[in-house]
Amino acid sequence: MAGILCATLLNHSAAGALGAWLTSVVGESLMTKIVGASFLAMAIWALIPDRIDEEGAAAAKTRGGVFLTTAILFFIAEMGDKTQIATVMLAARYPSLWQVVAGTTLGMLIADVPVVFFGDAIAKKVSLGIVRKATAAAFAALGVLALMR
Repeated sequence: MAGILCATLLNHSAAGALGAWLTSVVGESLMTKIVGASFLAMAIWALIPDRIDEEGAAAAKTRGGVFLTTAILFFIAEMGDKTQIATVMLAARYPSLWQVVAGTTLGMLIADVPVVFFGDAIAKKVSLGIVRKATAAAFAALGVLALMR
């Protein structure tokens, strides 16, 4: 969990800084439209299953300890992933970078902690298809709300 926390804080801080910078470049009004459209695109992307790089994960297990392996792999896995892009968009929309990073990091931990401890049991009870559809619906709702502003 400590590796996931450190990787997420670093990843989301960088993503948040990018989002804040983008807003300063394109302006708040245009950025709100970009964020809305991006959330709609994220809704579609959420329906596509993630691909796990088994070979890279196996190679990383042989170097470093559990903390370092988890931190590095989680950081790399999240680069350009849905959560990092969502963090960029949220930071572009809201002025408080530390609150965006804290919120997205907390959200990642809320999602990841149960999986770390109860992953097998959860996977047997909750279909990933249902999770993807619920996530897509949430992104779509956020996109529509942003575009209605």
